[in-house]
Amino acid sequence: MSSKYTRLDRFISRHFKINRKHVRLMLAKKRVSVDGEVADNIDALVGPFNVIVIDNHVLQEQRPVYIMLHKPLGFVSANMDEKHPTVLDLIEQPHPVSLHIVGRLDLNSTGLLLLTNDGKWSKALLSPQNKITKCYTVDLKNELTQQYIQAFAEGMYFSFENIMTQPVILTITGKKQAQVLLKEGRYHQIKRMFGRFRNPVESLHRSAVGNLHLPEELKPGEYRQLTAVELADLNSLITRAEKNSDNK
Repeated sequence: MSSKYTRLDRFISRHFKINRKHVRLMLAKKRVSVDGEVADNIDALVGPFNVIVIDNHVLQEQRPVYIMLHKPLGFVSANMDEKHPTVLDLIEQPHPVSLHIVGRLDLNSTGLLLLTNDGKWSKALLSPQNKITKCYTVDLKNELTQQYIQAFAEGMYFSFENIMTQPVILTITGKKQAQVLLKEGRYHQIKRMFGRFRNPVESLHRSAVGNLHLPEELKPGEYRQLTAVELADLNSLITRAEKNSDNK
């Protein structure tokens, strides 16, 4: 959903399909409240999660929702799909209509997936400028060599999109296993990077997004809302990343 802010008088005008002059009169008569406070400023801005009430009638009362889900194999990261079940099918009803997926995992990938109805938050997490690190465990068909480490660190050119990937940190954790730290999310990027070595990815599991790690007790297909501490830690990370981006 959009997280754009709009003027309160415009919001009410659109909701009731009335002229904004009438809305301003409503505000002047103190018939409108926002988050429990009387709103009489025609220039006031409201967002998707402000509680807006007129004459004890609630116009908007949506609350932000932040969910972590352990994505299992065989589910697609989409709202609807004709061939496969989607990750939203795992969420018990009712869930917010505007719930959307923050950073996709493909059908055969597993691990930490975030869902929210807060568009501003998800955009900040996914922004390439903020460089929020995602951690993956990758199992491969063939053995790894030290060449992989340097090649991933230097970045790779993808001619189809005419882009150079940002540096990727690869740590060899087994003969055919690696940990990959990625700060962007190009289309099938990890599989394509290993594809340069003709080394097929046999499994790919996302274990962390920023400082949020997938808990061991959260089994495939299970989900829960982020705790206040987890959300605060992620928001702090986003704020620091945005400041660093602004300073460059």
